[in-house]
This record gives sequence, C-alpha cells and structure tokens, in this order.
Amino acid sequence: MRTIKFGIIGIGLMGREFASAAMRWPHLADMDVKPEIIAICGSPMTPEEAAWYRDGLGTITQVTEDYKELLANPEVEAVYCAVPHFLHERFYIDIIEAGKHFLGEKPFGIDLAANAAINEAIKQNPDVFVRCSSEFPFAPAMQRLCDMIEADEFGRIIEVEAGFLHSSDMDVNKNINWKRIIKANGEYGCMGDLGIHICHVPFRAGWMPKSVRAVLSNLVPERPDGKGGMAVCETWDNAVLLCESEDAGGNSFPLTLKTQRMAPGEKNTWYLTIKGMKGSAKFTTKNINSLEFMRYNGGEQAWCREDMGHETTFKSITGGIFETGFSDTILQMWAAFMYELVHGKPKKKFAGCVTPEEARGSHALFTAALNSYKKGSVEKVTV
Repeated sequence: MRTIKFGIIGIGLMGREFASAAMRWPHLADMDVKPEIIAICGSPMTPEEAAWYRDGLGTITQVTEDYKELLANPEVEAVYCAVPHFLHERFYIDIIEAGKHFLGEKPFGIDLAANAAINEAIKQNPDVFVRCSSEFPFAPAMQRLCDMIEADEFGRIIEVEAGFLHSSDMDVNKNINWKRIIKANGEYGCMGDLGIHICHVPFRAGWMPKSVRAVLSNLVPERPDGKGGMAVCETWDNAVLLCESEDAGGNSFPLTLKTQRMAPGEKNTWYLTIKGMKGSAKFTTKNINSLEFMRYNGGEQAWCREDMGHETTFKSITGGIFETGFSDTILQMWAAFMYELVHGKPKKKFAGCVTPEEARGSHALFTAALNSYKKGSVEKVTV
C-alpha cells in the first residue's frame, strides 16, 4: 500500500468533505494507494476549525495560514485546493511549480487568460499530475450510463441535455456572497461555478461544442450587504446554452447545457439525458441510484428503470444492496485521482477526474457564451 501525503489549502465546505473521505478510506476494498493528510492551510483559521482536522484525522503535523509554508513542506507530496476563483491562477501555479501533484476546484481559473496561465505552468512541469474536481459522474448509475456511451448503445445521437440546477439563491433576502461579485467569482457567474460538472461527461464522450447561443439571466440585481444596505449582484444567476456538437460519426446534434442557481424546487440536481437512434438514457441525482433507459433500434419505445446499489467503480466494503450518496461519490472521485496518479491512466475511460484539457474546453465554451449573449449571436467555440 503506497501512501501519498497530502496538504489541503482551503478548509471550508469542500476541504472538510475531502478530509472526511480520507477518514473513510478503509471503505475502499482493493486500492493499492491511500492518502494521508498531514498539512492544512486556511486564511483565516479558527482554533475550532484546526481542531476538527486534528482530532478527526490524527495525522496533521502542520497547521498554517500561509499556503506557501505548506508548499515548502517537503513531506507534502500532493495538494487539494479549494479557494475562491480569483485566487486560482496564483495558488494553482504556485502549487504546480512547487512540484506537488494537484487536485483543484473548478473552474480552474477565473477566466480564459487565467486558465491559459495555469495550463502553461502544467506544460512546464510535466512530472506534476494535475486534475480538476467533479464528483457527480462517479455515482454507480451514472457510470452505467457511461458504459452505454462506450458500448455505442445510442447509435447516432439525436440530442443531449445536461444541467446543474439548485435553488440556493431563491431567497432574495439572502446576503450577497463572493459568487455574485465579478472580481471574486469572474464574469462567467453560474457557468464558472457549476459548468465543469455538466461538461465532464459530454466532453469525455468527445462531444465538444462547435458553437453556442447563450441566454444568461441576472434575476436578483441587488442583495443585502450584511451591513444594513444593499449591494449590486454582478454575476449571472442562470445560464442556458444551446450548442451544436458532433457524435463519433461526425453527425451534428443539439447539446443543451443549463447552470442555474435560481431553479425553483431544485435542491442540488445534476442530470444528463441522451437520446439516440438505437437507445436513450437519463440520469438525475434526484434519483441518484436509478438509471432510466430505452433500447429500441426500431422496436417498441418504453422507458425501463434499473435501480442500482453500491456497485461502485472502485470496490467498497459496503454491501452492493445498499444505496449511494454524495459522500460516496466524493470518495470515488478521490479514489479515481489516486488511481490515475499511481497507475498513469484511469481505471476506465469515464472513471477519471476532469483533465486540464477538458477544463480548458469549458473556458472556451463559457467565453464564447459570454460573447454570444452580449452580441445576441451564435458564436464558434475555439479550444
């Protein structure tokens, strides 16, 4: 069993999820590599936050508010980083140039220029393994759908729709946060924060958009500033992108992508629907353990539903009859990162984290979408 010593930069919501996944590593039955989190960095960091990591993990040897101190630690081999988008370029480049293997949060740069600078650092440091976080495709039912893509069970693609919808901002009295400020979040708005999740599987399938027509919405122009006044909301709440893509046979089809913070009735829903000439399938995290599909190829067209248990790509001690949840997909994603780091390739095509090339594709798409909305035009997507 090989041990990779990790540092975490950014100890908030997602940092805690990753630390918790490390605590659950014995759930994975057949892994030949494991993470050991030895360093954490948060700025600022309360004693209570530091204690949560120290007490829960029992392996922390470094606690710092300066991420460069963490990067200077020769014991740290790899880093998970979850910081606001405006910090991505500086932090990610410093991590890569420090020679640390790296799993970072989306969108991998606040804009296209920042992403290009990060990719240049990756190019200059080829021995550093770099991936982007996106956990939803690791649900067993979604992995089954991905197997259908690989097996060409859809035939010629008729259309594909993917989306990430939630209602966290439906409360118009909710105080403004950094995601509604261009300087911190970037002009992409909801696309930058949610979009890589919905691009992950289509891009891995080879369905990179050729063009896009975007409709963007800023539905709540002002929010309370937390100080008794109001602040301007500068970023997009919702985005609908109608793209033209091509299937493996070079046939054109519509690819519709939605990222929405203002989606009534949606808690945190990620979905993918594929319709083809031989078959169709659809998955949604509303029913995370179920896959709906049709196989017809000219015959009857009736939806079937398969309920799946804990049939994960990376085997678990959890019984196959039990069901999967969000924390399980986080554990599977980290297993995918660790597996590819050690073995040099994913366990299977759709069981790998988002690559820097796929993240670059998302930036090309979101930049074209911004131009499309400003001009009211269809824009080419140039990667």
